[in-house]
Amino acid sequence: MKRFTLIIAAGLLSLGFVTANAQEEASAASMSELLRLIEQGQARDSREARQREAAFAQAKNQQQSLLNQARAERTRQENLSAQLENQFEENQQRIITARQALDERLGALKELFGVLQTVSGDTQGRFAASLTNIEYPDRSKFLVQLGNKMAGASSLPSIEDIEQLWHMLQQEVVESGNVARFNHLVTKANGEQEEMEVVRVGSFNLVSDNGYLKYENGDISELLRQPDGRYLGTTGDMMEGGGEAVNFGVDVTRGGILALLVESPTLRDRIEQGGIVGYCIIALGIIGLLIAIMRWLALSTADRKVKAQLKSDTASTDNPLGRVLAAYESNRGADTETIELKLSEAALKEMPSLTKGLLFIKVVSAVAPLMGLLGTVTGMIKTFQVITLYGAGDPKMMAGGISQALMTTVLGLVVAIPMVLLHTVVSGKSRKIVNILQSQSAGLVAQHSERSH
Repeated sequence: MKRFTLIIAAGLLSLGFVTANAQEEASAASMSELLRLIEQGQARDSREARQREAAFAQAKNQQQSLLNQARAERTRQENLSAQLENQFEENQQRIITARQALDERLGALKELFGVLQTVSGDTQGRFAASLTNIEYPDRSKFLVQLGNKMAGASSLPSIEDIEQLWHMLQQEVVESGNVARFNHLVTKANGEQEEMEVVRVGSFNLVSDNGYLKYENGDISELLRQPDGRYLGTTGDMMEGGGEAVNFGVDVTRGGILALLVESPTLRDRIEQGGIVGYCIIALGIIGLLIAIMRWLALSTADRKVKAQLKSDTASTDNPLGRVLAAYESNRGADTETIELKLSEAALKEMPSLTKGLLFIKVVSAVAPLMGLLGTVTGMIKTFQVITLYGAGDPKMMAGGISQALMTTVLGLVVAIPMVLLHTVVSGKSRKIVNILQSQSAGLVAQHSERSH
């Protein structure tokens, strides 16, 4: 029984051992060996527990030491903060005292330096945008230094600085009334840079052999599109002038009006805004115009020949009236009804040649406004699609559809109005000749009827 109890106790104690002890127990050959291993494990566990307790006590002592160090550092920092606050208050008082002394010493000069600082800042901005700054780029550097000196209040501007500022202002006034010629690097419209001769017209415009130039952020570049030829002619006169007076189109707004001229769309740009509908309207108008001109020339020739036939007693077959008279001459011996039918037949044969093309001109005058309306509808649909996707906050995004809508309407009216006028003129000539044929036919029938009775 005692042995059985020892075996159970040994089994329960063996559950707390580590994996290494389990391997040793598995190799135990007898109960005495097993008991010895159990005792060794208990001794080792007790030793490890004492080591952990010692380490914990040591760490507790270190934490207390760290806490004491932190409290001491906090006290030191609080003392330092109090010293700095006192020093800050003293410095503030010194600054106030120094400013009062400075104001007292400056006296009336304080207002002068304030005005000088304002003038220096304004002049810096004006020079940066002035065309004369191309020839005198060092002025900006001096103005920046003068502005920093005025803003720092650690030093005051000297008499030389004030005189230099006055000299720059006077120089700007003089140069704004002069025409200067110099070489400078210019960015061409295709993106390439080339050094070329440039003429500065006061502080208003820059020109070269290629036309007007643009100055922006210290760089000179050609305009993407030059204004009309009459303005470019004045730039050529300015470049070729040898000191004598020449005519020149000066933009007194320093580029504002020139920018409007350049940005305003040309006739080609306006036509392109109309899109495919606009091109169709123009093509239809050109065809209608050609047909109207051809019919007007043909009817004018026929009218001239008809008038000549009226003055002649001999029938000529080179005009409608002559052919009708020829039909009468060939049937002079017939009765009145036959003569009337033959003359009506001859007049009807002339009608297609006299009215040819009139219907197409009339159709063009009616279809052109309808096509313009089609372009208006499609342009507004495009505008509404843009509004649906991006909203109505940016008008530029809607400009394309609105431009197409308006330009197709304009193109339709531009084509329709001349077509209506041309149709009226051409149809008037045609009706005039037809009336002559009808009146002459009726006269011949009446004359033949009188002779028969």
